[in-house]
Order: sequence, then C-alpha cells, then structure tokens
Amino acid sequence: MGDAAEKTSVKPLTQAREVTDLLMQDIVSGQLEEGSRISELELSRRYGIGRGPLREAILRLEGMGLVVREPHVGARVVRLTRQELAEIFTMREALEGVAAREAAKNITDAELIDLGQLIDRHGRYVEENNGEAYMDQEGDYDFHYRIIKASGNQRLINLLCNELYHLIQIYRKTSRGEARPERALIEHKMIFQALQDRDGELAELLMRKHIGRARREIENAIEQ
Repeated sequence: MGDAAEKTSVKPLTQAREVTDLLMQDIVSGQLEEGSRISELELSRRYGIGRGPLREAILRLEGMGLVVREPHVGARVVRLTRQELAEIFTMREALEGVAAREAAKNITDAELIDLGQLIDRHGRYVEENNGEAYMDQEGDYDFHYRIIKASGNQRLINLLCNELYHLIQIYRKTSRGEARPERALIEHKMIFQALQDRDGELAELLMRKHIGRARREIENAIEQ
C-alpha cells in the first residue's frame, strides 16, 4: 500500500521536472516569445501533460525569473526592461570576473585541456556556420558555464548557473551582430590563455571587459 502511494506521488513530480525543462527550452529558444501569455490549456495539449504538473512547472519558472504573473492577466514569459537587463549584466560582469579569477587558481589540468578543445570546436563552428552554432552553445558546452564551474565556488555556481544563466541565454540571442562571434572567440582565447598561465588578475580583467562589451551590444540592439 505504501509503495503504491509513493509511486503515485512520484509521477507528477517527475512530470513537473520534465515539463519545466521543456518550457525552459522553449523560452530560451524563443518559441515562447518574451512577454507572451502562457496558456495552461494550450501548453497542456502541446506537452501532453495534466494541468497539475504544468502549474508546478510554471511556479518553478517563476522562481527562476523566466515567468512573471500579472494581476487579471495571468502568467507571461518575462520581458525585462533595459534597466533590469543592465542590472543583470552588471551583476554578471562582477560575479563572472570573480569566477574567472578563482578558476585560474582551481581549474584542473584536465579541465584546461577540455576547455582548449571546446574553443577549437567553437572556432570551427564560427567558420562553418557564421557563428550561429557557436552562440547557441549551452550547459557544459558553454565557455562561461565551464569557467564558473571550474571556480569551485558553490555560491557563485548557484547564482550564475541556476538563477541568472537562463535569463542570460535569452539575451545572448538578441546580441548577435555580424562581427560579434569572431570577436567573442578571440576574447575567449585570451581568457583561456590567462587561465593557462594561472593569472587570476588578468583572467578577471579580461572576463569583465568581455561581458561589459556584450552588455553594451545588447543595449544597442534593444535601442535599435
């Protein structure tokens, strides 16, 4: 009797986790556009899931800042203002700078080898796909994500990889200029060299400049 009850309770939780991932992917990819209303009925049909697990998933995305709830309107995909975006990137610039400095001390030789191989693959992506595949790298394949993980600082990892990461992914997709992928790759190579040299101060400086430029490009794209 107890086992049956446990199985019944586990399934909705598993479904909620699965649909959370699906919703997150659709938001980050732009299939669910910024500011668009979230229809529980439509999404329930799309994902083939009941309203209970779907509501749990929406609540989780609210906690991550990807979904907002407005009175008399309901849940919507987040659309941050220019001011809110500037605040996020100001935090990111400072925190990822610290992460790069810590990574210079804590990154392992194996992680350095993997990061170098990642940059080589990114270089091929830029050449073969005009930067599109390079800019879409996520998770463990993302240059920034790996450096944050290599910092070994769990608080930084929680803030940047969990709370801010997916918001940042949305805005990276709005920042594509003709020269940005190639320039970003060059800057990544410079940061990687600083990590190889175990030069934490230089790694932090380069990372902050790199993110600062990305912030300015996104702000310009929004204004245009």
